[in-house]
Amino acid sequence: MIIRPLLLLLSVLLCSATAAQNSPLQLAESYKGDIAIGEYLVSEKLDGIRARWTGTQLITRNGNPIYPPPWFTRNWPTEPLDGELWSKRGSFEEIASTVLSHHPDDRWQAIKMMVFDLPDTDLPFEERVERMQTLIAQANNPSLKMIEQFTLDSLPALEDALDNITQQGGEGLMLHHRRAHYQQGRNPGLLKAKRYQDDEARVLAHLPGKGKFRGMMGSLLVESRQGQQFKIGSGFSLANRQSPPAIGSWVTYKYYGLTQRGIPRFASFLHGRPEEDNPVKHSPPD
Repeated sequence: MIIRPLLLLLSVLLCSATAAQNSPLQLAESYKGDIAIGEYLVSEKLDGIRARWTGTQLITRNGNPIYPPPWFTRNWPTEPLDGELWSKRGSFEEIASTVLSHHPDDRWQAIKMMVFDLPDTDLPFEERVERMQTLIAQANNPSLKMIEQFTLDSLPALEDALDNITQQGGEGLMLHHRRAHYQQGRNPGLLKAKRYQDDEARVLAHLPGKGKFRGMMGSLLVESRQGQQFKIGSGFSLANRQSPPAIGSWVTYKYYGLTQRGIPRFASFLHGRPEEDNPVKHSPPD
């Protein structure tokens, strides 16, 4: 009988997909200085859609399926990969619109899966880097790339690199300890270095604009995940003001520390957060 082996294979695939969907992602802690930078590999922090390749399909951080064109994942390895679906700096909303659509189109030509880790191995990170390089070379598919890992020899060099990335419109840097193992949830061996902090907040109301913004949204009244209400009045494009994020949706904003009352200081809008990629539902901000 052929039916029983096929059912068994289907069961194994479904179990594997379910396990991948239920596995928490590794998340970084914040860089606070005073580290031995030579013990770390450094890469750019990309602002795209966090994704995992289960070995058979692409899923979001929440475990929702992603629907790329068939050619996009052709010859990809059967080994799970952790990465970012990305095209270029400053294009989060365009990336999200492309990769979260259930109907893939030609816009996928600009997207790459930028691999930065292997979640299902006990190798230390520097050995995982070698393994990733091998897997990507074997796939021989231009849609599958690896984030460049580089070294720095001093903390002043790290500060210079961070300034350079920020000035070019990048989000920041990731510092990965060479001997760190993949760890679900926050990993002290993985650090993020940025010139600002960011988080998500839920939109409560659209506040009317004044002057040149009369007849449009002037600012958003939002509520942080800690329950603090505050306004975001900067960082919006004209299109954002004419068609603001929906009430009840989540947005990503940047800020520079907290006031004594715990309110984000100089909060500025970055972009809306699609429901399919909403990190608030399942994990703290990455």
